[in-house]
Amino acid sequence: MRILVTGGAGFIGSALVRYLVGEVGADVLNLDKLTYAGNLESLKPIEGARNYRFVRADICDLPKVSQVMADFRPDRIMHLAAESHVDRSITGAKDFIETNVMGTFSLLEGARHYWNGLDGAAKADFRFLHVSTDEVYGSLDEDGLFAETTPYDPSSPYSASKAASDHLAKAWHRTYGLPVVVSNCSNNYGPYHFPEKLIPLNIINAMEGRELPVYGDGGHIRDWLYVEDHARALHLICSRGRLGETYNVGGRNERANIDVVRRICALMDERRPQDAPHDRLIRFVADRPGHDRRYAIDATRLETELGWKAREDFDSGIDKTVRWYLDNEAWWRPLRGGVYAGERLGVLKA
Repeated sequence: MRILVTGGAGFIGSALVRYLVGEVGADVLNLDKLTYAGNLESLKPIEGARNYRFVRADICDLPKVSQVMADFRPDRIMHLAAESHVDRSITGAKDFIETNVMGTFSLLEGARHYWNGLDGAAKADFRFLHVSTDEVYGSLDEDGLFAETTPYDPSSPYSASKAASDHLAKAWHRTYGLPVVVSNCSNNYGPYHFPEKLIPLNIINAMEGRELPVYGDGGHIRDWLYVEDHARALHLICSRGRLGETYNVGGRNERANIDVVRRICALMDERRPQDAPHDRLIRFVADRPGHDRRYAIDATRLETELGWKAREDFDSGIDKTVRWYLDNEAWWRPLRGGVYAGERLGVLKA
């Protein structure tokens, strides 16, 4: 099985590539532009594998993408390449429109022409998985869950760009027959997570004795999904998901942001008692514009149709994640020193 993964040097993408190469045994080509969040160090565990290769390319470059498809001849394309940080989208929306919308268009067009050139079983078996986010659904009140039929209501430039790309993927299925499946996931966490996001930022800040920023009142709720559970789900969806359908992927682990940070503090107190209590570092900061209050995924379709179930609950997953950052300073220290120093992002000028 030959699988082309876009964005395979990112957080979720690298977890997927490690899983496909190391556990599934697929022949994987990782296509990544290597923007600030792309890191080949996240693929060190499999970089020497005979069934793995890497191509540096931009998904917006249709001629290059088309050539890669023609040369590699994938049985599947799993599309994860995207700009993904809400805060960055607030002050730099252009990059999100270019990559998430125009890049997805380019990739769909390349895939359509490649697929149309296939014959027989190769054409019948081909799959294109478009990987997206629960943020396209907007914000929930205290009750309810996001289902695959929930109307789209994006709040940020990031989520709007992903909503647009979801619609493109579905349209290419309905109009051209391209065998597309779409997935929408809740908030991922785990090893190799770029340190601008809530969990890795606060773990590293706690290690360094820096303030732990919590937006607003800390009551914003997210459904947390361990990234390796997500990788397994994506393989299942691409392999067995019904064409033209959406599958929501969630860990059924709702937590308020302040509770997530407090749990990190408690784990750091256990690991580094000499610096306890770490919760003294918590600081509430001005909320970000358009901050959705609550996300929660109903993963029933994925669980019942395809038999997927998360292996990690939040307590086990966050424990593994804190341990990993404590043990892998060699991975995150160069990022902290040269790419992102932990500063606040997405702040609008008055």
